[in-house]
Amino acid sequence: MTSIETGSPPCQIGTFVKTPAPQIIEILGGAGLDFAVVDAEHAPFDRLTLDMMIIAARSVGLALFVRIPDKQASTIQSALDCGATGLLVPHVDSAEQARELVARARFIGGERGYSSSPRFASYGANGMKQTIATGDQAVLMCQIESRAALADAAQIAATPGVAGLFVGRADLALSLGLTDARAPEVMEATEQILAIAQRAGKIPGVATGSVNECTEFAQMGATWFVVGSDQSMLRQGALALKK
Repeated sequence: MTSIETGSPPCQIGTFVKTPAPQIIEILGGAGLDFAVVDAEHAPFDRLTLDMMIIAARSVGLALFVRIPDKQASTIQSALDCGATGLLVPHVDSAEQARELVARARFIGGERGYSSSPRFASYGANGMKQTIATGDQAVLMCQIESRAALADAAQIAATPGVAGLFVGRADLALSLGLTDARAPEVMEATEQILAIAQRAGKIPGVATGSVNECTEFAQMGATWFVVGSDQSMLRQGALALKK
């Protein structure tokens, strides 16, 4: 875990990956990040490419989450069967949606289809009991990014099987009729959501544009940070060459 000096619990630092290249995952893992999030919501990842990204993550011991493009059962099962550490699910607007997500991601008490052949199950090497136990450990982070989600955040956090709340400040701003992710109303809502996650004993997460912002949100209670992306890091590096 990466340490941020706030007096709070240790924080985890990751980044979005928007480029479909497994070498990027290898580099990030070698750099010592705590995790990465493949952004299948906003970037071109098909199942085969996602499979290769997860293979790369396992080769370097990097926890890899997938921000899925939709909430369909087949989408959830595909990412988890490939062996993703967990899912970052965008636009979870109600506790009812959260319950549906948990059901689609869980074997016990849920509706996830069982197979012992995928990577998460060690290609059939594990027995059914171990496979189910492994599958049901997948981490589900619910992205709170609308007025409706803000209003139902406490109920979403209280949903069994939800591991944490992740604040999507840009879409939250748009939902509030704003165009600034740092507008006072957005920052106040962010602090409220992080506090709700803390009280529920769930992971409080947030996206930031830079490491410099992490301390500010850590002071609000955040412990799980997705900082920029592979694209933003590449752009910043390229711009630095011109200075």
